[in-house]
Amino acid sequence: MTSRQAAQAEPVGSADAWDLPSQDYHHPDGTMRYVNTGDGPPVVLVHGTPTWSIEWRHVVDALAPTHRVLAPDHLGFGRSTRQANAAYSPEAHARRFADWAVHLGLAADEHAPAVTLVLHDFGGPIALDWALQVAASQPQRIARIVLVNTWCWDLARDPTLGKRARMANSAFVRWLYRRFNASPRWLLPAAYGDRRRLEPAMHRAYQQRFPDPESRERVLFALARSLTESAPWFESLWARRTALASIPLHLLWGLSDSAFPPSVLDFWTNAFPHATAHVFPGVGHWPHEEAPASFLEALLPLLQSPAGHNG
Repeated sequence: MTSRQAAQAEPVGSADAWDLPSQDYHHPDGTMRYVNTGDGPPVVLVHGTPTWSIEWRHVVDALAPTHRVLAPDHLGFGRSTRQANAAYSPEAHARRFADWAVHLGLAADEHAPAVTLVLHDFGGPIALDWALQVAASQPQRIARIVLVNTWCWDLARDPTLGKRARMANSAFVRWLYRRFNASPRWLLPAAYGDRRRLEPAMHRAYQQRFPDPESRERVLFALARSLTESAPWFESLWARRTALASIPLHLLWGLSDSAFPPSVLDFWTNAFPHATAHVFPGVGHWPHEEAPASFLEALLPLLQSPAGHNG
């Protein structure tokens, strides 16, 4: 790792105070840092954009006494490195997530506890690509999946969201990302139910991770662009959704999310009648950050619920 890459792997802003045990996974595309703390049944927390594993800090602190908690930073985010020659599409992130999961032996040991996935935003499709593969052959290896304001289909299925996706992949939005760091600066607080709940120190930490136009375009705008350009890949996930029919699914949903409105929640529940749904009125895109006590009150009982195939 070069000195520049090592510097990029360090926490920024108020994140310095969040010093949980972590390790590096050295992937051919770059080094991914991941939280690895606690002991017990494994729970994997997967972040989206423009954040990183620190968005799960309240959940990690609550679960570590009873679970092994794993929370990777996608390449280019948080404490992971940012390589010039790496791809930052959701497909590339999904491939690296799967490689990381295999490296850790998740879902590989028939005698080990099954894995719980808690997936938010882009973390949904990124991790579900691997989860669908496992569920198709070894469904008993996945205890449950908790979906938090996320999706895994072509957003054009919804005319309003499809229009937003097309707008996201525009020259104007690209300029806003490059010039003003628009994703963490403006879009992140706008998706809060009450932006006063966004801690200023955390807001700075999210913005500081992308200090220059090149980093913003390569990592952040790549995901904005993917909302249309990766539509066939998102649809390929949805086409495989029947593999989840026997996996316990739980939806924890902020109802005041300007990014993923309640219609997205309805899409999930209509497709998976066996899924449970817990909603948070007045809470937006990040319920685990906006209302951590309420989020944990809903999450903790789910981790004690029946797990695995036909659970």
